[in-house]
Amino acid sequence: MSKLAPPYPKSGKALLAGKTVVVTAAAGTGIGWWTARRAIDEGALVLISDFHEQRLGEAAEKLEKLTGQRPATCLCDVTNEEQVRALVKTSIAELGHVDVLVNNAGLGGYARVVDMTDEQWSKVLDVTLNGTFRMLRAMLPHMIERGSGAIVNNASVLGWRAQEGQSHYAAAKAGVMALTRCVAIEAAEAGVRVNAVSPSLAMHEFLSKVTPDGLLEELKGREAFGRAAEPFEIANVIVFLASDYSSYMTGEVVSVSNQRA
Repeated sequence: MSKLAPPYPKSGKALLAGKTVVVTAAAGTGIGWWTARRAIDEGALVLISDFHEQRLGEAAEKLEKLTGQRPATCLCDVTNEEQVRALVKTSIAELGHVDVLVNNAGLGGYARVVDMTDEQWSKVLDVTLNGTFRMLRAMLPHMIERGSGAIVNNASVLGWRAQEGQSHYAAAKAGVMALTRCVAIEAAEAGVRVNAVSPSLAMHEFLSKVTPDGLLEELKGREAFGRAAEPFEIANVIVFLASDYSSYMTGEVVSVSNQRA
């Protein structure tokens, strides 16, 4: 199979002009960081959070260097309710209000069910599913009171598809999908939209640390374009769902994938 080269990120078109955006788990070089980058490119005022203080500062510095805007920052471990509440409070204080929340925090890993410990199962579920729930519960009252807002959750095609060693992660992401649909109905009356993206394979530097040797190359080979997605390609769809261009969409899970069935 021939491998198609990824495109370059495109310049912004002011899709989020005048909006405020909060992105969780935005340190590093993955989907969260690129979502913050693309949101700034599209005219938004941004706050990024992460549980790793040094990486969070480095992410903010890199964004400032590349975009001219230094995002506000807030340390947050989404498994900690007190920190989640503090993130929402800080976001409102720094940004004035929150138009968009991107729930990007998630945790993966590899373990077959027969070998998986309770701790492995619970940790992935607590970060990926429970963390999304905590953020929704904490941020929704602010958006509902304002009568507007858009939330984008990060799911995965593994919420639909089977893959060895991913039972905990797949269960968590399937839960994020179901949570997205149900919360969307609850929030619709207040004018708040809740959607999700479902990437297949987005390559970044930390992915190889939680993936068995050789598996990433095998997974890339299953993609129709013969490559993984670049994180900014996922971020582009997140920006769309955060923008007014998706004003009629809520409760939807958008697959960002070219993976063969």
